[in-house]
Amino acid sequence: MGYGIRRRLREGFILLAGLALLGATPAPVRLLVLGDSLTAGYGLPQRDGFQARLAAALAARGIAVEIQDGAVSGDTSSDGRARLDWLLGEEPQAAIVELGANDGLRGLDPAALEDNLGAILDRLAARHIPVLLCGMYAPPNMGAAYGARYRAVFDRLGQRPGVIYQPFFLAGVAGVAALNQEDHLHPNAAGEARVVAAVLPYVEKLIAEVAPQ
Repeated sequence: MGYGIRRRLREGFILLAGLALLGATPAPVRLLVLGDSLTAGYGLPQRDGFQARLAAALAARGIAVEIQDGAVSGDTSSDGRARLDWLLGEEPQAAIVELGANDGLRGLDPAALEDNLGAILDRLAARHIPVLLCGMYAPPNMGAAYGARYRAVFDRLGQRPGVIYQPFFLAGVAGVAALNQEDHLHPNAAGEARVVAAVLPYVEKLIAEVAPQ
């Protein structure tokens, strides 16, 4: 085989390899969802739960994620903190932190909530894992003073460098009977669709920090 033919074949292989790389499908981003029943899809078929709907909404925008389910119904911020190290063994690349609703329902000390959430954010920051922190409000029956202290925790933590902050996870859903299950606490399928639509722009921003578009 002549030199010219060998050179053209080699150049052809290089071109094909380059085209293959350009057309390659990016690996999905490993996304940890550290939360409670609100992100665990309590009371709903799996397909209607937060995580499945979020993955589908991102896929529709050409964003592939591999969701690591770290949401456990009934979890407080202390529970999430206690099992975070185990979840980090799966090496997530980004994280959604949705915790605190059960702290509020139980009237737990907002100072402890801040300590727990702060420790979670510290551990994620130490791993250089970008975070979306989802805020909550305390139930009205806990009183105005408690509600203000509780709310201030999320607002302070949301100002941390490197943290993306969604002020209220249940925006447009909380208190709307038609969008909640009979317990008036957990979104139904229609409510879950509303939750995902509200959180989606924040999640897209989060994913962009891992895999810039």
